[in-house]
Amino acid sequence: MVFPRIDAYSALKSPIHSFDPRAKIISFSILIFSFAFLNDLKAAAFALGFSLFLVLLSRLPLSFVLDRIKVPLVFFISILVIMAFTVEGAELFNLFGLSVSSEGVLLGTLIVLRALAALFLLLLMLGTCRFEAVLKALYMLKVPGVLVQMLMFSYRYIFVFIEEFLSMKNAMESKGFQLRGKSSYSLSILGNAVGVLLVKSYERGDRVYKAMISKGYTGNPKLFIKFNMKKSDYVLASLLISLAFCFHLYPVIL
Repeated sequence: MVFPRIDAYSALKSPIHSFDPRAKIISFSILIFSFAFLNDLKAAAFALGFSLFLVLLSRLPLSFVLDRIKVPLVFFISILVIMAFTVEGAELFNLFGLSVSSEGVLLGTLIVLRALAALFLLLLMLGTCRFEAVLKALYMLKVPGVLVQMLMFSYRYIFVFIEEFLSMKNAMESKGFQLRGKSSYSLSILGNAVGVLLVKSYERGDRVYKAMISKGYTGNPKLFIKFNMKKSDYVLASLLISLAFCFHLYPVIL
């Protein structure tokens, strides 16, 4: 089973792809934090629309984007449902004896819109740039090298561990194992499989570390990627940062 990388479409041509990774990280991070603290429903709706516009501008396949928001979307919708039933306010309607408040629905909708807008921007930030370039950009932006290295190794080996687990799962199923509900037998087998995977992960990590030390690894990333800030990068970064503040001024302007 092949797992598509988050930067599978980083070679496409678009204004977002050609955006300098350092400026992209700074401007998109400011936008994400700006969207996360919006308190106006209309402003949040415009923020989501703007994020979708950037997704279309980036030419990333919609199937690629939608496939990565399916799981978070379920979590966001669950928050909307919880807010609708738990936040006190004017009753909108009654469902099975439970009151649904208009304030709860509005608050839940606001949270979902903000979260989706920020999530789309995060996908754009990571999906339109090679992951190695993101790491070097973080390092050049003075992010601690330890964190950069942790991100690099986590991303590089998460797919290896998933493949390893799936191989173990296929091997167990070929010997007649079937996960049947929450029986103690099934859970014990899965627990043993996870334990074996942890041991294998530790052993693999130790071998990789020794191999890297023998090749001169010093703990600092050495990535041979060159960045070149252009005038268009400065203009686009300034525009995005300005928009981040404009979204908060939207209720005041109205």
